[in-house]
Formats: sequence, C-alpha cells, structure tokens
Amino acid sequence: MPGKLDGAERAAALKALQAEGWEMVEGRDAIARSFKFADFAAAWGFMSAVALKAEAMDHHPEWSNVYNKVEITLTSHDVGGLSGRDVALAGEIDRLAG
Repeated sequence: MPGKLDGAERAAALKALQAEGWEMVEGRDAIARSFKFADFAAAWGFMSAVALKAEAMDHHPEWSNVYNKVEITLTSHDVGGLSGRDVALAGEIDRLAG
C-alpha cells in the first residue's frame, strides 16, 4: 500500500496535478477538482465511469453532483493525506473527463 507523499515526489505530483486543474483543499491534505458537463446525464455517466475505475483501484473519491457539475476530492484516509493512489486516481479521472 502506498504511503503518504512527501518531499520531491509530492512536489512533482502536485505540479502535474495543478497543471490539470486539481487544487489543494484548504485545511486538508487533499486535492479537489470541479467538472462541468453538458447536462445531468453526461455528469452521471462520468460519475458512473469514475465509480467503476475507483472500485477497480480500491480507492474511492469524496464527491458531490448537482445537475451538470461534479465536485471531486481525493485523499487517502488510511495514510492521513495525499498518496500515490490519489495521484493515480486523479489521472484516471482526468482521462475519463476527456
């Protein structure tokens, strides 16, 4: 199981994530990103695809959905912060969002 990111590995991961639109969550060791879709069906389809990928990775996002907007937060509760699993899932989420 990957541990909490720190040092140069963390800095590199955060730089790459921020380039894709992910932001650090204030007051938490977590990243978040908002996605906007054409309508509710497109947002729900995206969430379904993310859910299947997250389940396969055994890593699950904190998220919410209102109509065409999906808010996703990633952190690894078992290590108390950002881990390689969060980075990997963020990459998959970005890929699924197109």
